Order: sequence, then structure tokens, then C-alpha cells
Amino acid sequence: MVTFDHRDPGTPESAWRTALAVRALPEVSLDIDALLVVAAHPDDESLGVAGLVHTLAQRGIPIRVIIATDGENSHPESLTHTPADLAARRQAEVRDALGVVAPDATLRLLHLPDGAIGDHENALAAAVRDEIDSLIRQTDAAPDRILLVAPWTGDGHRDHRIVGARAERVATEAGVTVRGYPIWLWHWGTPADVPWERAESVALDGAAHDAKLRALAVHDSQLRPLSNAPGDAAIVHERMQEHFTRAQEILLRPEVSEPGSAASTSTASASTPTASTPRAHFEQFFATHDDPWGFRSSWYERRKRDLLLATLPRATYEAGLELGCATGILTARLAERCAHLVAVDFAAEALAAAARELAGHDNVTLQTAALPQRWPEGRYDLIVLSEIGYFWNTADLDTAVDRITQSLTPAGHLIACHWRHPMPENPTGGDDVHGRLRANSRWQSIAVHFEKDFVLEVFGPYPAPSVAQETGMLP
Repeated sequence: MVTFDHRDPGTPESAWRTALAVRALPEVSLDIDALLVVAAHPDDESLGVAGLVHTLAQRGIPIRVIIATDGENSHPESLTHTPADLAARRQAEVRDALGVVAPDATLRLLHLPDGAIGDHENALAAAVRDEIDSLIRQTDAAPDRILLVAPWTGDGHRDHRIVGARAERVATEAGVTVRGYPIWLWHWGTPADVPWERAESVALDGAAHDAKLRALAVHDSQLRPLSNAPGDAAIVHERMQEHFTRAQEILLRPEVSEPGSAASTSTASASTPTASTPRAHFEQFFATHDDPWGFRSSWYERRKRDLLLATLPRATYEAGLELGCATGILTARLAERCAHLVAVDFAAEALAAAARELAGHDNVTLQTAALPQRWPEGRYDLIVLSEIGYFWNTADLDTAVDRITQSLTPAGHLIACHWRHPMPENPTGGDDVHGRLRANSRWQSIAVHFEKDFVLEVFGPYPAPSVAQETGMLP
């Protein structure tokens, strides 16, 4: 999990070539009857698997390609190209690139909003299911004879994670073989970040390698500057482009076993996602504890609150959102720093205690919501996620990260704090929560405090000004 900026130099290709040279990776099985490629943006398919696509096309394998978005927000600061301009241009690019590697492939553009795929996962899933069904009808193939490739869920890009995870889920339910293709991993990662035990290789012959290079060159809007104006720089700069000139593509198997395999049959219950902690647990807990978790009496809790408040980069915020306010002890302190604060919990007993704690704080609104499915409306320049993330399973945590991204203003701050010790009764660990937060490409970690017991971290926009810069001490 990582935060990265596409403008950074990134890991040199020489480091990857050295790492790949010393590893004898198994080959991806191309003994298949059909291929389905799913991509988040136009160019993902070319960067990730253009060589694979060409190789299978030359064998006469039916190929279908789904592009979730038009990539219209690739240059949000451009003064020369509107999102509509970029959408049209990138649609044309992906059609032309596919024409280079697989002229007979079927292309389906979903036109989902770039950067907001999380709000349209059902449409994405429906399209993937539809194309799988179409391939089965077209080829009369068994599902496990179809290979679906989608962005690797660990790629560090939010849209890639969402598209990859949803496509993987649909493929697994259908019994289709699935693999993930990394893109941004080669930029931000190092060989230590790769799950090599799940990696497979596609060796590209001369024709496939040449076709991939020609397909990549078609994506002019991403590989070269739109103009010399500010905001028009290339998204995939020359140093990063080197990663995709290899005569080899890498795919990653999912973390769970292949559908239908003996391993998946014997471990099905173990691989099923653990449920998020239910509401009944919290209702009973708050009803039977006068001072839950020692919020009021524990020096540990008082000290942690002081550290959290001291870590906030700004003295005051216009609109704050506290997720999981419990009995309102921290809420009362946050209210002193926010012009208006929305505090949310889904346990009635907790909110009743919070209402008593916050009597006289007219700038606080308490809301009942079963997070993350039900989410407070509005935009906030401060969001507090304290000791709640580990109660969510992976799917709910990912949903919460998406909701936070949508709710946080462009210059806003997210502050997260979580217990780090093992909690077998919880579906997620505190360090895992922060790892997933760091994977979001829309913000960066700007302050972090690690202790044996907890991690406290502040996230802000990229590039985030320092406190000294915000207060005028530095330019």
C-alpha cells in the first residue's frame, strides 16, 4: 500500500530488469478459449497486457475488452483541454491501439465517471457478467477456459483497485480464471513490494513486442504533453514508459485459490471475507459500560486524544466529520476546532451518551448512520477516523475509503488513529487500515506518529503545504 505521484521519477527500469532476470517465473497458461480484458482507463489495457492480447489474437482466440471510464480527468489542471476533449481523444486512442494488437476484438466503453467508479460498481459488474456470458455463448467454452485480466488490486491507484476487485469478484463467482496486471506498481514499488509467489510471466515474441510498442505510441494524450501549458504534462513520463518496453508482461494470481480447485474447495470458509462487526455488538457494549474503553478515566486515552488534536495541521476547520463518535468525548474537543461538526455513530446508546456530553455545543450535529453504506451528506475539510476502521471487513473498509475521498474537500485533511495490537475478534488490523489509506492516490501521508500501541496519521492533498507554509512562515 502506498501513496505516489505520477510526477515522481519512480523506480528505475534497471532495478526491475535485474529483479526479473534472477527469477524463473511460471508462464501464464494460454491454453484458453477466450480472453476478457477489463481496464479502468483507456491505455491501461495497452500498458498492462497489449502483448498478451496480440499473442492470443494471432491464435484466433476471441477477445473482448471493457474500458470502465473515458479517462476524462487525467489532466484536471489543464487549461487547454476540457474533460470532454480528453474523453473523445482517449476513446479514439483506445480504439486505434486495439486495432494495432487485435483488430477483430470487441471493444465496450462503459463511460463511467473517471475517479468516481466506486459509485457505479454495479454497472461495472453487470457489464463484466454480460461479457462473460457472451463469450460462453460465442465459444461454448467452460467458464474456466476463459481468462479475465483486470488491473491488479494492489496497484496503488483507487480506480485500479475498484475495477480489479469487482472484476475479480464477478469472475470468481462465474468460475472464470482471473489474473491482475500491475501498472503503477512499476513506478512506486520496489522488488520487495511484489508478491512473487503469485506472479506469472507472458513472454512476448518479436511480433507481439513490436505490436505492443506501436499500441502504446497511440496513447499520445498520456505519454506526451498535451501542450507546453501548465497542467498539460505527460501522465506516463518517459522514465515510467521504460517499464512497458520489456519483452515480458507480468500477471498476478488472486490471493484466493482458483475456482473449482481442490485448494479453493477445502478452504472456502477460510477465504470468505470476515463480516464487519455488527451493530448489536456495539449496542450491547455501550449499554453495559459506563465508561467504554476508558474514554474518560484512562490516561492512555486522554494522552492519545491530546496527540490527535495536536497533530491537526490547522487551528480551525470550517466543516468537520467524525466517523464513529461513540460517547462524544473526543467530539467535544473537536468541536472547539470546527465551525461546524457532524458526528456519526450507529449505536443508539452511544449517541444518547454523546448528546449528554455535548450539551451546549450548538455547532455539533449528531447523526445515526450504519457506516459505510449510509454516509453523511456534504463536503468536509476535516474527517476524523479514530478507532473504527478495524471494525470493517476489507470490502467495507474499501467502501469507506471511497466515501471519504468523495467527502473530503480538495484541501481537506483526514486524520486516522488505530490500535496496532492483534484483535482476533476484529476483521481488520489497525496497520492494515492505514496501509489501505496510504494506497489512495488522491492524498498523501503528511504526518505520522508510530507507537507500539497505536498509529496516528494525517493525510492531505498532493502536494500538501506544510504548516509553516500554510501559516506564512515559508513561501
